Formats: sequence, C-alpha cells, structure tokens
Amino acid sequence: MKRNATLCAALASTLIAAVPLAALAQTEAASTTMANDLPPVDKAFVQAASAAGSTEIDAAKLATKQSQDKDVKSFAHHMMVDHTKLTMQLKMAAPHGVTVPKDNSDPAVLDSLKPLHGKEFDTAYIQEVGVEGHQQAVQLFEKEAQEGQNAKLKQAAQQALPTIQQHLKMAQDLAAKKGVQ
Repeated sequence: MKRNATLCAALASTLIAAVPLAALAQTEAASTTMANDLPPVDKAFVQAASAAGSTEIDAAKLATKQSQDKDVKSFAHHMMVDHTKLTMQLKMAAPHGVTVPKDNSDPAVLDSLKPLHGKEFDTAYIQEVGVEGHQQAVQLFEKEAQEGQNAKLKQAAQQALPTIQQHLKMAQDLAAKKGVQ
C-alpha cells in the first residue's frame, strides 16, 4: 500500500513537472498544421492521434527492455507493430501539406515509466499506456469518426477504431490477468 502511494506521488510529480514539455510538444505539432486550411477538429485529431501513437510505440520499446513479464512484452510488441501501421495510415490520410509529426510522444508518460523496472513498470505501463491511453484513444478516434470535417481523416479514424478498441480490450484483459487496478 505504501509502495503504491509512493509510486502515485512520484508519477504525479513527474506529470506536473512535464506539463510544460507536453505543451511545447503540442505547440510544435500544432505549428506543422497551422498553415493549412484543415478544420480545427481535424487539426486536433492529427496532433493528438500522432502523439498517442508515438507514445504507444516509445512506451512499448521501454516495455521490451524494462519488463520481465512475457505477457507484458507480448502486448508491447503487438502495440509497436499495430501503432506503427496506424501512424502510416494517418500519414497517408492526411491532406497534402499537413505534416503528421513523426516523434511527438508525451514526455510525461515516458518519463514516469523510465525509472521503473519489473512489476512496478508492468503495473504503471498497463495502467497508463495500456488501459488509460487506449481509453483516451478510443474517445479521440470516435470523435473524429463522428465530427471530423476532412473525409479522408474521418474515414481513417473509422477504419482504425476497431483496432484501437481491440487494444483497449487486450489491455483490460492483461490488467485483469496481472491484478492491475
């Protein structure tokens, strides 16, 4: 219990400290689409989807190094493969002149995971990246699928949504199997 409280406090302080970095990364990503006539809902989707995908890929790379659990490593490998494909699909759907940022991972998430190893890493990775990250991604892709103004981006979101929903289910199943709340 005390260990969980310490972990939560460390994660919270890391998240608070990294907020300006995350804001800077989003500002940089936003500048890549500002010159285009892309509607705000679509700009927000491109930026958030690329950040989510980058974060998934980079966190999965950490998991392959810092986890000792074969199930967590298998999940991470699956996330690397699928999110690399989803990133390519997003780039192909983006209108001419819209740059999809290549590496705009959320530094708060990655920095919170870097010092952790073994079971502590697994728990944080499953909670933050697996479950919470995919819950946010499902909402993001649902919003674009329903409200998107750019037909190609809207279609890309609709096509990607089942994969992201499956990732969420996989993460929830992994959390249940490993006893992660």
